[in-house]
Amino acid sequence: MTRIDDTFARLRAEGRKAFVAYVMGGDPDPEASLAVVKGLPGAGVDIIELGMPFTDPMADGPTIQLAGQRALDAGMTIDKVLAMVRAFREGDATTPIVLMGYYNPIYSRGVDRFLDEATSAGADGLIIVDLPPEEDDELCIPAQKAGMNFIRLATPTTDDRRLPTVLQNTSGFVYYVSITGITGSAAAQAADVGPEVARIKAQTDLPVIVGFGITTPEAAQSIASVADGCVVGSAIVKEIGAGKPVAEVLDFVASLAAGAHRA
Repeated sequence: MTRIDDTFARLRAEGRKAFVAYVMGGDPDPEASLAVVKGLPGAGVDIIELGMPFTDPMADGPTIQLAGQRALDAGMTIDKVLAMVRAFREGDATTPIVLMGYYNPIYSRGVDRFLDEATSAGADGLIIVDLPPEEDDELCIPAQKAGMNFIRLATPTTDDRRLPTVLQNTSGFVYYVSITGITGSAAAQAADVGPEVARIKAQTDLPVIVGFGITTPEAAQSIASVADGCVVGSAIVKEIGAGKPVAEVLDFVASLAAGAHRA
């Protein structure tokens, strides 16, 4: 049982949906970013997705691309992302942290080294968007052997022939991408999402969390009502990118979390 598994078990027992928040590690700078991350649990976040900045983020829209660039310009590195996780763990031993990003920096670092450092820092899971199931031996299987959940994305184009392959080695939860396209490019619709979540849940016992296209508390409530929870990323990152103080960013996050928890 990982922290992610424990969190979903607790939420099920409480009859609550999960609220997951994404922020880019190091945006707008390492100090402010760490302050936001440390404040997320108090704002109602159940699971934190921490972005690892990368120069070529092909799945991300302009908002998160710019966040990654701000982080890189501020000197953010994989070492500093892992240092953020360690610093967070000094005050929080229970909130799961999922590292989200791309395979190139991990490959360059070395899979075994990265997994050893990530688990030692206190990370609980990985979302690596450019590694398909056919490449599970690269990172997915080693990560699970190291005690980390490997969370896979399913999309509107993941048909019934492909879905079992996507689910085969997934753990922690399934991340359903509610729209076709990049992050922050369209609004998620519960009427479209609900049947897709049901289709996935017919083939797995894992929680299904929906992300992409959720920007308001009302949308968070609507989407969470047809899934096991929701993820918000671009809307939060946009607040950070606008230069809002940490307290205002966390107030916005709290409003989104409250929406999801009303579902």
